[in-house]
Amino acid sequence: MSNKANKTKLLFICWLLIVPTGLFVAYHFFPSVQMNLYLILSFLVFAGIISYFPIIIDETPIFLAQWVTLVAFLLHGLFYEILFMQFSIVMLMFSLKIKKDDQYRYYLNSIMFFIISFISGIVFYALGGEIRHTSVSDMIVPLFAYQLVNFSSNQLLHHLSGIFLGKKERFFTKDMLWDFFTVTMVFPLGIGLYYLYIDIGYAAFLLIGIPFISIAYVLRMYNSSERINEYLQRAAEIGHQLTERLQVNEVLDLFIQKISQMLPVDYAYILDVKGEELVLLRGVEKGEQRPNIIPPIKKNEGISGMVWGREKAVLYHEKIEWEHDAQGYMPEGAESILCVPIFREKKVEAVLFLASTRKKQYEKYQIAMFDILCSYFGVAMSNARHYEKTKMISEYCQLTKLFNYRYFDELLSKEFELLMKGDRIELSLIMLDIDHFKKINDTYGHQSGNEILVQMAKRIKSLIGNRGTVARYGGEEFVILLPDTNKQAALRLAEIVRLTIANRPFNIQNFLDLDVNHESVNITVSIGVATAPYDADDSLALIRHADRALYIGAKRAGKNRVAEYVK
Repeated sequence: MSNKANKTKLLFICWLLIVPTGLFVAYHFFPSVQMNLYLILSFLVFAGIISYFPIIIDETPIFLAQWVTLVAFLLHGLFYEILFMQFSIVMLMFSLKIKKDDQYRYYLNSIMFFIISFISGIVFYALGGEIRHTSVSDMIVPLFAYQLVNFSSNQLLHHLSGIFLGKKERFFTKDMLWDFFTVTMVFPLGIGLYYLYIDIGYAAFLLIGIPFISIAYVLRMYNSSERINEYLQRAAEIGHQLTERLQVNEVLDLFIQKISQMLPVDYAYILDVKGEELVLLRGVEKGEQRPNIIPPIKKNEGISGMVWGREKAVLYHEKIEWEHDAQGYMPEGAESILCVPIFREKKVEAVLFLASTRKKQYEKYQIAMFDILCSYFGVAMSNARHYEKTKMISEYCQLTKLFNYRYFDELLSKEFELLMKGDRIELSLIMLDIDHFKKINDTYGHQSGNEILVQMAKRIKSLIGNRGTVARYGGEEFVILLPDTNKQAALRLAEIVRLTIANRPFNIQNFLDLDVNHESVNITVSIGVATAPYDADDSLALIRHADRALYIGAKRAGKNRVAEYVK
């Protein structure tokens, strides 16, 4: 059983022991006045509306139900205050879309607010407070004590609950400031509604309740507009960060990371348009990369294919809305889905698919934000691919797919700098040249010679693996750079390379003799080895001495052999 499940079970047991028992005690042992059905419904409606539509500031819901529960307490006693507060918590949890795995939050908040209500009520009664009391001056001390205890116990229990959940939080935080401002707003409103109700009855709810709800709604709408502006600003900031990345994988990782920070995302997939299919480019499920989890998708097939075909984003709040559109693979437990086309030059180049296991996690206004973000992503991907292609052309041999001389020269300089700093112990260089390569070109044609170069590159690369860097130095010459490898180890490796090439014929097509399709050709190589710092003081000397060992020690001695540099 998980840690979260254990906490849920423990909190549920505590809730069963505390809340129902506390309600029984409050009803039978504390002063109360029976409340009629219409008044109960009035309180439930107002408490429910206020709790279900909280004001969200900095991702924190501002709970304003106390001004209603305070009136219930002053009119009818502690039992009704606790009852309506518990109902308000249920409505707040529904509003926040608490999923089953986070059920512990209901039990925790229910216990916390029960304790707050109970302690505050006891202090109120202990200081001479009475329900349905009409004298303001007689109620000042009990009321202020009630509110002070309510606020203080709320902060203390909130801090202790954070410790229980494993959160390291300071006691004095910005949330405490918001709670204080909330108290200064709802406490006078609650007192005003209480005395107004005593004078004019139900009309008090209309005179104070409706304006309060209206103001709360306006504040909520204002906060929503602020959130939209914040999202758009963050989208622009992320866009600039994306365009600064030059590697495709860096762009993909940053895009998924930033999206997951902005929205509740359990599953994220980027699908690339390849011809007539959508192919998974990057898939992340609950923080882990999942390659090849989605098979290719045709246009108008499933949700992603539909977005590709219609070139229009779709938003689903829960499974019942999208299950008739879904085809093929769908992430387990998905509820909310947001799927957006990624355009490049007015053409869909990819599709972004986001899913959450919670219902109603995405809003329509977020589509506009993703239109902007995906535009930046499309540009960033195009730039990164162009950069990688350009880099590939500039650093790789297009025939053999090995690093070219330019890349090797830069790498050798960097490795020699590390050697001079003491970060490398030794640096060995193997240089090899194909024997009689001109004869091969003359006999079988230059295309056959190219085939041998390609096969040679694959053999050498498979032999070296991660031990070093293989590059085509020029023509029929190859080099192998081996960091932290002594000369004896380099000589042994060079001999393995030589034998592997000599003992395994190369299969080529004869382009000069059309009557012969394929031929098996025996190839040999001559190899020279030099090691720094013993054989060279700089990178150019290392190349020069390996080359000298190759031509003087191996070629002149009869070819098909390994020679080391000798001073």
